[in-house]
Amino acid sequence: ILGLRGFGESGYYVLITILVSFGPVCQGDKILVVPLDGSHWLNMDIIIQALHKRGHTIDVVRSSKNWYIKEESAYYSSVTVPVTEGFDEKFIKNYLRTLFDIERGKFSGLNFIKAQVEAYSLMKTLANFISNMTVTMFEDENMMKMLKNRQYDLVLTDPVWGTGVMLAHYLKLPVVFMVRWTAGGEGHLIVAPSPLSYIPMTGSGHSDAMTFIQRVQYRLQVKSAYQAVCDKYFGPHVDYDALVRAADIWLMRVDFVFEFPRPTMPNIVYIGGFQCKEAKTLPKDLEDFVQSSGEHGFIIMSLGTFIAELPSEITEEVAAAFAQLPQKVIWKHQGERPSTLGNNTMLVDWMPQNDLLGHPKIRAFVAHGGTNGLQEALFHGVPVIGLPLFFDQYDNVLRLRDRGGAKLLSLGTLNRNVFLESLQDVLYNPAYKENMQRLSTHHRDKPVKPLDSALFWIEFVMRHKGAAHLQSESYKMPWYIYHSVDVIAFLLLALCTMFGMIFLIIRCVWRMFCKRKTKQD
Repeated sequence: ILGLRGFGESGYYVLITILVSFGPVCQGDKILVVPLDGSHWLNMDIIIQALHKRGHTIDVVRSSKNWYIKEESAYYSSVTVPVTEGFDEKFIKNYLRTLFDIERGKFSGLNFIKAQVEAYSLMKTLANFISNMTVTMFEDENMMKMLKNRQYDLVLTDPVWGTGVMLAHYLKLPVVFMVRWTAGGEGHLIVAPSPLSYIPMTGSGHSDAMTFIQRVQYRLQVKSAYQAVCDKYFGPHVDYDALVRAADIWLMRVDFVFEFPRPTMPNIVYIGGFQCKEAKTLPKDLEDFVQSSGEHGFIIMSLGTFIAELPSEITEEVAAAFAQLPQKVIWKHQGERPSTLGNNTMLVDWMPQNDLLGHPKIRAFVAHGGTNGLQEALFHGVPVIGLPLFFDQYDNVLRLRDRGGAKLLSLGTLNRNVFLESLQDVLYNPAYKENMQRLSTHHRDKPVKPLDSALFWIEFVMRHKGAAHLQSESYKMPWYIYHSVDVIAFLLLALCTMFGMIFLIIRCVWRMFCKRKTKQD
């Protein structure tokens, strides 16, 4: 350590790497994990496995209605909360069905408005699911007694799911977020300065108006549900938003190769691409199929965890476009086999996406724009054709498009000709691959691996019982103090008073002058 002192910041990064790489720093700590299901769980699962290998004991809170979070595991124990409704496959499929219909313009007039209202209300429904689950936990005396007796050192949670935030406050434990989004929007917008003059509003999609609507939606529907739980169990003096902003460390799942430059905070740690790794050998059937592509290479298409299939009218157009290419195609698709499917296309229920993206013959990636998939494409330097649908997907693809590594399409206007032209543009314009290879080089060139950085800061919080010294006091301030409205008001008042006094002095001097002149006359 003394030998590294003279190396300044680089020595600090080397020290972190040494500490993280050579076994557990604080063995035996107990961590309570409150994850979000779906693709978010895939991220959290990687962190949990790494923490388990370092000697920590992990308990995972899950609902009885969930999708991917298994009750039995070799590296964590489950705390299952009984619920009647939840964030499961049925809920997501109903949500997607509505979004597909809206995107493809199946609704018109009053029906379209009705569909928008239905999609709008789904967010409140999810917030109610989560609030009810939290209430169920708080009302279960045996469960809460068990959680208290476990004497956890930390709550690790995804702030999209409000249960973890409130549970940490209930148990009086430090909090680390695995975050890109919170229930109220993109994480930076909650905790870091975000000047609208140059900070794009993630989630705004096509216009800033959506951002305003989303803020109103959060206040009326999401926060109201969470705040009701806070009022009941903590009292009205506890504000849910303040609990979110008070998190000790924000492990942000992006980096500044992917994200636009912006102001940040000391307790935000960037771990973008922490789940990425070098490609492994493909299964024999996939390797044989890939090698049969010859010099043309191959394309993969996957729309992530939630979207197993597209509406049939879209899949027919997509298959027809693929059939006209000399490249081979591996397509993750679980629906009905398209009648236009070509001999060059293989349909699969699952694919080793990271290994395929790292294969030498990969040429392009057709993706929905989820953070996980785009980070893997960025890691391996593979250009993207984006078909975003919801949440942050549009904005994610937009960031790669602005850096020259992606093509952005809309499902609403997609047909075989549009799709084929976009594929050919990405395949045969070398700029896309060159830009993604450059971004990949930047993305990989880091002093500390993102996963190692995440583990270091989680253990840092456990060792020191928090990270209050990294938290800004801004989250405790009323809005009028945060924006210096009180100071501006005082200065304006002082300025007006000063001008008033100057006016009175001038007026008195003028009157004296006028009187003296009158006497002289």
